[in-house]
Amino acid sequence: MSTDEQAIARDLSGRIATLLEQNDQSDPARFLGARFDAGLAWVHFPPGRGGLGLPQSFQAQVDAELEAAGAPGPAKSRNGIGLGMAAPTIAAFGTDEQQQKYLRPIFTGEHIYCQLFSEPGAGSDLAAVATRAVREGDGWTVNGQKVWTSGAQNAQMAILVARTDPSVPKHAGLTYFLCDMSDPGIDVRPLRQITGEAEFNEVFLTDVHIPDSDRLGDEGQGWRVATATLNNERVAIGGSAAARESGMIGPVARAWREQPELRDPAMHDELLRLWVEAEVARLTGERLRQQLEAGQPGPEGSGLKLAFARLAQTISGFDIELHGEAGLRYDDWSMRRPDKVDFTGREPGYRYLRAKGNSIEGGTSEILRNVIAERVLGLPPEHRVDKDIAWKDLPR
Repeated sequence: MSTDEQAIARDLSGRIATLLEQNDQSDPARFLGARFDAGLAWVHFPPGRGGLGLPQSFQAQVDAELEAAGAPGPAKSRNGIGLGMAAPTIAAFGTDEQQQKYLRPIFTGEHIYCQLFSEPGAGSDLAAVATRAVREGDGWTVNGQKVWTSGAQNAQMAILVARTDPSVPKHAGLTYFLCDMSDPGIDVRPLRQITGEAEFNEVFLTDVHIPDSDRLGDEGQGWRVATATLNNERVAIGGSAAARESGMIGPVARAWREQPELRDPAMHDELLRLWVEAEVARLTGERLRQQLEAGQPGPEGSGLKLAFARLAQTISGFDIELHGEAGLRYDDWSMRRPDKVDFTGREPGYRYLRAKGNSIEGGTSEILRNVIAERVLGLPPEHRVDKDIAWKDLPR
């Protein structure tokens, strides 16, 4: 660490000590607000916007020192979309007014976010969305349907992509908005999954008014803004900080150690192979996070997310085999609306069923392979006959 970096680290420690000394930690929302105001929410964000304009690498120090002090942290499990997707997108593309209005409530947990991107006819092909936003005076009127919307039943805000110009090719006619989920005309309906739960929703928008001040980025720039959001999402899904034997491999390894009666010599090599793959994926994620400290998320996150989905499904299948008949039991197949997904704290049957969604949510594995091929490996893109055709002229 250079002399300048040491000075920054000492200054941060002083700021953290002051924050802890002057603020009551028993009220998490108030404490997080004070942390935001002190520039210790996202240190790489601009001053006055939750940051100090420092390199992102110093965020780890802030998080570690506050965690060691037992201070409350942001609700990542409840507001992953807000913290991991909406906040960095607003910081990158939002106006000063938008950053001032929306970043602090995301960090304090006052605004829980959902993502209004996918549609019944445009899931993996985000550029094909049909939800329309029509300019009317100082705002936009939005009509359409979104699907697979996690947490919409609890959300105060949403990030929304809608078509504002059907006369240009599909990638060019999109615009990105911030949407108040309490506005009239928004109807949230649960979608029941194979697990019996309803994490996801379909959302209907009927004559929803969004002020132009809540447009994020320029009109027609929605594809660029959404791409940045999705890059952040894939890093969050595939490259979040993880300890050894976290994730799906954890309960499997514990069962192998703690329940000798489950051990099968024929399965030993397969368990070792999966353990090594999980550790390689974890270390790759750590390396990516270190790279991101100096820049923005790139397409490498797609590779991690792809590996995460494949591994989760393979390990959960192995988990079922390891437990035999007991692995098929499912203790609570009931209609619930969970605030967060518990991948590792439930029985093997639940983990097996829930992992089936990992290759769909956050970008299908098929689409991610295209991203890796074209943007990482530099392979020729797939032939697209609709690339230069106006969206309104495309067959649907």
